[in-house]
Amino acid sequence: MARENDNSKRTRGYYDYSLVIIICFLVCFGMIMLYSTVSYTAQLKNITATEYLSNQIIATVLGFIAMFLISFMDYHKFARFAVLGYLTSYILIFLVLTPLGITVNGATRWIGVGAFSFQPAEFVKIAVILFLAYIINKWNKKIVKLRYVFVILMLIAPISVLLWQITDNLSTALIVAGIAVVVVFVASPDYKFFVSMGIIAIGVVVFIVLKIDWLISLSESFRLERIQAWLSPEDYASGTGFQTLQSLYAIGSGSFFGKGLGNSIQKLNFLPEPQNDMIFAIICEELGLFGAVCVILMFLFMIWRFMVIANNAPDLFGTLLVVGVMGHIAIQVILNIAVVTNTIPNTGITLPFISYGGTSAAFLLAEMGLALSVSRQIKMIK
Repeated sequence: MARENDNSKRTRGYYDYSLVIIICFLVCFGMIMLYSTVSYTAQLKNITATEYLSNQIIATVLGFIAMFLISFMDYHKFARFAVLGYLTSYILIFLVLTPLGITVNGATRWIGVGAFSFQPAEFVKIAVILFLAYIINKWNKKIVKLRYVFVILMLIAPISVLLWQITDNLSTALIVAGIAVVVVFVASPDYKFFVSMGIIAIGVVVFIVLKIDWLISLSESFRLERIQAWLSPEDYASGTGFQTLQSLYAIGSGSFFGKGLGNSIQKLNFLPEPQNDMIFAIICEELGLFGAVCVILMFLFMIWRFMVIANNAPDLFGTLLVVGVMGHIAIQVILNIAVVTNTIPNTGITLPFISYGGTSAAFLLAEMGLALSVSRQIKMIK
């Protein structure tokens, strides 16, 4: 009898409440910063800040419901829908070209039916994570061969290109490609291929930076102009460098402890749409370096919890699911902060859980459900 009790203790399930606490903190903090950030923007649009907040709260509540439902499901069941979800992603992307497509700020990235609308790009991220985990788990031992690594990356390449070309969403295309590289990198024992890719990528970036004027003479791409604005934002203060300069002003004026919550100057129509891509700049201005570091530490803590779950997952499929989610969050956070601080050229990337966006909030929380579902399958050993 004692031995039976001992065995029952040794096989007790696990649930990562630390990850849940981090998620709740980031979401609540995001609500507070959103309310502070949109106070002036809402007045310009003749609405109240609570209307922005209420839309975000509704999407977040739906996301939390999805997160907890998914977290208590067996994550292996989602493997059945991996291929279907990936194929559905293509359909959703092409739907933006139909009358269902909605144009916002000059870019058609939304699908709308009546009062309901969402960005297919958010669905694509989850679908790609599931598909990668499924296909790599299915091929398992074959992944040691370089040609299978290449095949998997080529399976994801078309959807990244379509996101870029059809929805004009280069940032999401880069995130999707980055997720694929991270997942395949973790699964593959041969790192030489990825080192070579990294060296080539660095070489391409250096070439573009050194030959930017020549490239612009060949093509009048606004993305090349953004690179110029990144290199010399003060020379493009009235154009493509305006948002970057205003972001840097916000960060610099925040000092160590900031101006205080709600006291941002740059959100007073100086920094365009601060509740979206540039909300980290407002965090720096209102809460200072201290607040910014605290936010970064919370994301690092979240990444660490993902690593713990992935390392202890009961099988390869679970490990790759969590690695995919971890890669998504890590890449998006790094790129957003890099853009805000002018470390890389400006591109539209939101800060997870904090930037305004109902679709993003709901799908991000659903993603967290996948990671929590894997954590629930971990067995505690005592």
